[in-house]
Amino acid sequence: MFTKILIACDGSNGAFAALEKATALALLAGAELYVITVYRHHSILEASLSMVRGDLKTENLDDTMRTVSREAAESAKAYARDKGVEKVHAFIKGGQSARTIVAFAKEKGCDLIVVGSRGLGSEEGYMLGSVSHKVTSIAPMPVLVT
Repeated sequence: MFTKILIACDGSNGAFAALEKATALALLAGAELYVITVYRHHSILEASLSMVRGDLKTENLDDTMRTVSREAAESAKAYARDKGVEKVHAFIKGGQSARTIVAFAKEKGCDLIVVGSRGLGSEEGYMLGSVSHKVTSIAPMPVLVT
């Protein structure tokens, strides 16, 4: 069975559904659970208040994205602990989502990655280049998309 499971969690509903599955699998297998939230550097042209919570006022958008990401990761960690997972670790990383998720899974020796789906069909997911589609394309280990 699995010994180290990585759950990519960004705080969205899809990511929460994936977190529920990853938590259940970790409990079933007695596995360690690694939570990762990846944020991407945003240039001034990409900056938008609609992307982040308005109550967080910082001069640097990356600082805001790090704060939101840390909250998502810690919330996921708390959820898994509340459900009974004993070994759960939370991390945040900056970078391109899919590549960062896969690189982190390799670094930690994870034997399963769990990611949420946007609920799009395979053609739409391919056209949009969703993170879940990219992770399944480049990961050397099994990927569960929920």
